Amino acid sequence: MIKQKSDISAVKKTISDYFQKQVDVTVDLGRNKILRFCGELSGVYPALFTVSPNDKNFLGKTSYSYAEVLCGSVKIRPIS
Repeated sequence: MIKQKSDISAVKKTISDYFQKQVDVTVDLGRNKILRFCGELSGVYPALFTVSPNDKNFLGKTSYSYAEVLCGSVKIRPIS
């Protein structure tokens, strides 16, 4: 799991190391709602990254900003 770091460039570097690998994503939606899924980190861009869930019923991608990881509302870790 990525530990909260003080600068966003370290978060970008860590997430770019997970490119095209299977990751476990935990999203805090607020009000005690937590979404957790596994998927492939399919895109790394300057302002955000995208994850394609492994769920067959979900046809799209989800995108998250690096600031969400830095704040702790999104947690991402590689699946070994």
